[in-house]
Amino acid sequence: MDSDSKTTIQTLKQLLSEFRDERDWQKFHDPKNLAEAISIEAAELLELFLWKTPADVERSITSDPEFRKTVEEELADVLCFSLSFANVVKIDLARAIKNKIEANRLKYPVHKAKGRATKYDRL
Repeated sequence: MDSDSKTTIQTLKQLLSEFRDERDWQKFHDPKNLAEAISIEAAELLELFLWKTPADVERSITSDPEFRKTVEEELADVLCFSLSFANVVKIDLARAIKNKIEANRLKYPVHKAKGRATKYDRL
């Protein structure tokens, strides 16, 4: 497992299940707790950007290895809990993501949405 291009979602979900099971954490990994954990970890990721300008963020991501490592860790936490949630509630993430993209294609047609950050109901 070297990179995104060589690792499947299923492989990651399996690794997370094994990690959880080795520690007997199944009892804590219910949908409610996992949803809360996703939100908490997302807030921790967001906190890293508090009071920074977009230029500050770009500079920190590209030139501050410690900041970048912290961002990677927080993002990994969000994704790990998201994958664990998908495992528990048996969501096929590849299918869910493809379905969501297709729904968004309908909500945000290129001819109306291109170059605009406007919500679909205001296009």
